[in-house]
Amino acid sequence: MSPQKILIIVSDASSFPLYNTGSDNKTISQPSGYFLMELAKPLQKFLVAGHEVTFASPAGKEPTPDPNSLSLAAFAGNWYERQRELDLIERMKKENGFSAPRKFSEISDEELKGFGGVFIPGGHAPLTDLGDNADLGRILQHFHSSAKPTAALCHGPWAFLSTKYGPQKEFAYKGYKMTSWSDAEEKVMETWFRGEITKVEGTLREEGVDMQEGVAKSMGSITVDREMITGDNPMAANAIGDKFLEMLEAK
Repeated sequence: MSPQKILIIVSDASSFPLYNTGSDNKTISQPSGYFLMELAKPLQKFLVAGHEVTFASPAGKEPTPDPNSLSLAAFAGNWYERQRELDLIERMKKENGFSAPRKFSEISDEELKGFGGVFIPGGHAPLTDLGDNADLGRILQHFHSSAKPTAALCHGPWAFLSTKYGPQKEFAYKGYKMTSWSDAEEKVMETWFRGEITKVEGTLREEGVDMQEGVAKSMGSITVDREMITGDNPMAANAIGDKFLEMLEAK
């Protein structure tokens, strides 16, 4: 297939809010960012297939990795796999503008026509600055209206809420089937972090999304509905990358 341009949406945030922590029920900022393998595994597939990637974020800040995603435990002790992914990110900083993503506001409607698809990795950071960004809503509305492949992984689907603030002023994906980081998985994280976290699955369901309980079926589940591909957790990173390329080729 001929090379295409892929837009990769990342958060500017290096933390997310953790509610009702401690005896005084205060809100604190919990360190986070993009989850390394959720970005690196699909990204590697896009590049090997010969596609061009462009990174974009709300304010154009250098993305921060989630500290938990850098641990050897996240890679089941595979030091070499972790190093390959860290090296890929360093390469993106040098060659693809990863250290200074395009600001959403700088990407015009005309420029959006040149992109074949959009991908949004997870990590908790999207909870901070992607769900209510009007320019992101405009960007995602373009891919939705044009039925271009749209993929989001883990907490990435939170970004779809931004369409409520875009030009149409309504949630664009009501009735879609999606999979995300589940509320059950988030409750485990709440025990670990000792605070409450905004729920992706439950919030999207309230907006009219037909949420698929991927984690109940198998680790690494993806759900495909029309132009949309969503995955439940980091274990779905390879599958979502493969399906995205398949749909990109079919367009």
